[in-house]
Amino acid sequence: MENINLIDTFSEFKELKNIDRATMISVLEDAFRSVLIKRFGTDENFDVIINDDKGDFEIWRNREVVKDEDLEDENLQISLSEAKKIDDDYELGEEVTDEVKFLDFGRRAILSLRQNLSARILELEKDNIYHAYKDRVGEIVTGEVYQIWKREILIIDDEGNELILPKAEQIPSDFFRKGDSVRAVVVKVEIRNNNPLIILSRTSPVFLERLFELEVPEIFDGLITIKKIVRVPGERAKVAVESYDERIDPVGACVGMKGSRIHGIVRELRNENIDVINYTSNTQLFIQRALNPAKITNIKILEDQGRAEVYLRPEEVSLAIGKGGLNIRLAGQLTGYELDVYRESDEDDEDVNLDEFSDEIDSWVLDELKAVGCDTAKSVLDLSVEDLVKRTDLEEETIQEVRKILSAEFE
Repeated sequence: MENINLIDTFSEFKELKNIDRATMISVLEDAFRSVLIKRFGTDENFDVIINDDKGDFEIWRNREVVKDEDLEDENLQISLSEAKKIDDDYELGEEVTDEVKFLDFGRRAILSLRQNLSARILELEKDNIYHAYKDRVGEIVTGEVYQIWKREILIIDDEGNELILPKAEQIPSDFFRKGDSVRAVVVKVEIRNNNPLIILSRTSPVFLERLFELEVPEIFDGLITIKKIVRVPGERAKVAVESYDERIDPVGACVGMKGSRIHGIVRELRNENIDVINYTSNTQLFIQRALNPAKITNIKILEDQGRAEVYLRPEEVSLAIGKGGLNIRLAGQLTGYELDVYRESDEDDEDVNLDEFSDEIDSWVLDELKAVGCDTAKSVLDLSVEDLVKRTDLEEETIQEVRKILSAEFE
C-alpha cells in the first residue's frame, strides 16, 4: 500500500540521519496535518495516528450528525441518512468517526507530502548537527578521511556527519590517504549556505592542550593546570604548566617515565618538539626557564617597554635563539616579553657594534646578521662560517668577506 511505502521511506531516513522516533512521528504528523488543512481548511476534527509497530498511519475524521436539510459543511457535519448507513444506531447530535484514506487525496498530494517531509527532515538533521557540534567546540573528535581536496579534507565521523579539515589547519608534515583515521579539535561551527559547517584543526594550541589532558591524568583531574601554550605546528611548542599540589612535579608528570606520556603527543603532532616548562610568577625565572636549554647569566626587565635584555655566554647564544630563531620567538610569546639577546665575554678587548661597519658592509647584510642575534663584531666571529650559512640567507663568500672586515678591527 502507498501508506506503508510512505512510512518505510522515512523510516530509512530516520536510520540514515539519526533522528529519534518521537521526533520523526511528530514531523510526520505535522506534515499530514498540513495536507489536511490545505484540503479541508482545518485539521481540528482529525486524529492522525502513526503506528510504530506496523509502520503505517491512520487518519480519522470526527463529524457531527445533523438533519439532512441542515447539512452545511461535509467536513465537519454528516447527514443523518449517511450516518445511518454506517450504523443504524446513530442519532442527531452524536459524533461519527470514520477513516479517511490518504490514497483518495490523489497522487499529487502524496508527492507533495513526500517532498515536504524530505525538506523537513533534512532541515531537522542540519539543525541537530549544528547544535550537537556547537556544544563540542574545543573537543577532540576522531573521524575517517573520506575525500581529499587541494585546500581541505572531508572527514566523516562515527555518525556519518561531514567535518572539514582545511589545509591551513593541518600540520605541514601531515599526509593523509582516504580511509585514514584522523584526530583533530573542533574550532568553529557555523551555518553557511543553510548548511552546518564544522571546522577542525590540528594546528590550534587547544588541540595540544586536549592531547595533554588525554595523556596526563593529573591535568584531566585538575591537579596540574596548563597556563599557556605557544607553538609552531610540526616544529616546536612550549607548554607552561603549574601544580597546586607541591608534592606533584608538573613537568615530570607531563613528560612521564622515560618520556612515556609525551611521546604519544609528539607522534600525533608529527615529531613536534615540545618543551614543558614549570610556570612561575617570577618573571626573570620564567624567562630563564622558557629559554632552556640555554644557560642565562643575567636578565634585565624593561617593564615599560615590554622587553627583556637577556645576557648569555657566546657559546649559549645559538641555543637560546634556536633554529631559525624559533626558540627565542616562542619563549617571547610564552612570557609576553620581547627578548633581546646580548653576549657576555671574559675577554678584555672591547666589542664593536655592527652598525659601526655600515660604511664597509651593506645594510641588508648587517640586518641578516642582526636577525639571528649577531649585533656585534665578536658575536659574528664567535660563530663558524658553516653555522652562519645555515642560519642566514647569506652566501658563504659574503660571510667570508664580512668576517675578514670584522677581524681587521681587532688586529
